[in-house]
Amino acid sequence: MRKIQRALISVSNKTGLVEFARQLATFGVAIISTGGTARALKEAGLSVIEISEFTGFPEMMDGRVKTLHPKVHGGLLYIRGNPAHEAAAAQHGIEPIDLVVVNLYPFEQTVAQPNVTLHEAIENIDIGGPSMLRSAAKNHASVTVVVDPADYGRVLAEMQANGGATSDALRRELAVKVFATTSRYDGAIAAFLGQTDRLPATLNIALPKAQDLRYGENPHQRAALYGDFGRYFQQLHGKELSYNNILDLTAAAGLVAEFDEPTVAIIKHTNPCGVGSAPTLAEAWELAYATDRQAPFGGIIAVNRPLDADIAQAIAEIFSEVIVAPSFTNEALAILQKKKNLRLIRQSANVHASLSVRSVPGGMLAQDTDTRLVSVADLKVVTKREPTQAERHALLFAWRVVKHVKSNAIVFAGAEGETSRTLGIGAGQMSRVDSSKIAVWKAREAGLSLAGSVVASDAFFPFPDGVLAAADAGATAVIQTGGSVRDAEVIAAANERNLAMVLTGIRHFRH
Repeated sequence: MRKIQRALISVSNKTGLVEFARQLATFGVAIISTGGTARALKEAGLSVIEISEFTGFPEMMDGRVKTLHPKVHGGLLYIRGNPAHEAAAAQHGIEPIDLVVVNLYPFEQTVAQPNVTLHEAIENIDIGGPSMLRSAAKNHASVTVVVDPADYGRVLAEMQANGGATSDALRRELAVKVFATTSRYDGAIAAFLGQTDRLPATLNIALPKAQDLRYGENPHQRAALYGDFGRYFQQLHGKELSYNNILDLTAAAGLVAEFDEPTVAIIKHTNPCGVGSAPTLAEAWELAYATDRQAPFGGIIAVNRPLDADIAQAIAEIFSEVIVAPSFTNEALAILQKKKNLRLIRQSANVHASLSVRSVPGGMLAQDTDTRLVSVADLKVVTKREPTQAERHALLFAWRVVKHVKSNAIVFAGAEGETSRTLGIGAGQMSRVDSSKIAVWKAREAGLSLAGSVVASDAFFPFPDGVLAAADAGATAVIQTGGSVRDAEVIAAANERNLAMVLTGIRHFRH
């Protein structure tokens, strides 16, 4: 156990600061502080030793040089009980610092602001803070270091239980947290300063653990959630989210974000079971659910409008795992919270990350997130017959959906008036024709006619057979990437069946 007699406190985030310092004072801890932190403590009536008084050296250069001093880092780093270190400390008047409480300039928050200047970003790069944190964390055998205000209570509890001392276990745990924090901080700085039109030369990933999960994709796999997922999604009700829930709700939220009109998506294993757009969410739900009335059991539902009582009542009739919405009306919550295990998630921010990362042996793959949209103006008609206005509307709807279906992906869809809907979805097959067959079979199982429908393919049709199969099923228009060496044959087959075909020039593989 190491008793705390002297603390150095310098924080940007002053949450809980004064009360923490007051409690330290009751243990007889002498407090050294800097700048705004010292002012805040003095205004609260606490006794504070200014850093310049402690070091005998004035703050200078707009505060850039204040804690970078041997009395600070010597007091943190010297090994207690080491004769040579003790002698050097005595010779140079270095007093031990037993507790360091530091949190860093808000660099990440600063650069997240629109139109931030390079000068503003540079001035929010903390130098003294990380230096003190690292010194203290390295010598955690003797020094307690706190980087997160959430840990104030834990430190005080141990001091109360141990006569003003903290345990080896706590000091080590807090030191690990420091190195994770400074790593992430440096990574954020490197990412900002190294911004180019290319992917970063070094990929820095340092995310704090948000929570342990019960298990991963399967019960024998350990799992945890890292980062600030909670900034985007807040759980309002229900059981704890599982690993698979998090994957699925992210996929569902990403899909409905593609649409401006009221839209409902039902997701199972990250693939859509059905998607519908309509003037109201209740109407959109009926369209989405009609695509497949079996697969949604235990699925994830996402909407892009506040979820009201009408759709809540409809959703409540089936078993769902998770519902994601920008908000829920009080009436909707009253209906849905009757199901104690149903997870209700409020989405508070756009879900599109700038970078998509996946692990591989020895490293990671990184790519830009696929946020590419297609408008009517982007469509290139390559057949003799041009699509009708209704077909164009349905084609764009189908294209937005197929982007979120695992490859090889085929989506049959229809549009009428202000509504659009999926009719059949084929996902993740080794052959595009097989995906087409599955989509047709699913539509028939649901009792939905494909006569007059449109079909979307996430990549080009390598042979005419896929287009012919769609025509045989009743499709009248096709949207696809194009770019196959057999494009001419595929287009000729479409002309033979009087299909309208448009090319996007964009592929949406999803592995």
